[in-house]
Amino acid sequence: FPVEFSNNALIIMILVGLWTIPWKGVALWRAAKRGERNWFIAILILNTFAILEIFYIFAITRKPPKNSAVPETKKDPLI
Repeated sequence: FPVEFSNNALIIMILVGLWTIPWKGVALWRAAKRGERNWFIAILILNTFAILEIFYIFAITRKPPKNSAVPETKKDPLI
C-alpha cells in the first residue's frame, strides 16, 4: 500500500475513535447506572460507530428503567 493511503487510514481511524469513545463512555455509564445489563453488554461489544450509543442515550434512557430497584435521581428544578 502507498504511504499516503496508510497515513489517511490512520487519520480516519483516529477521528473515528475520537468520535466513538465519548459516546460509548456515556452510554455505558448510563446503562450501568440504570442496571441494564443487556444494553451494557451490547454497547460494550458492538462497534456501530456510535449509532447504537446515540440511540440508547437519546431514545432508551428517556424511559424510566424497568428495574425498579434502581432509584431515579432527583433533578434540581433550577437546572
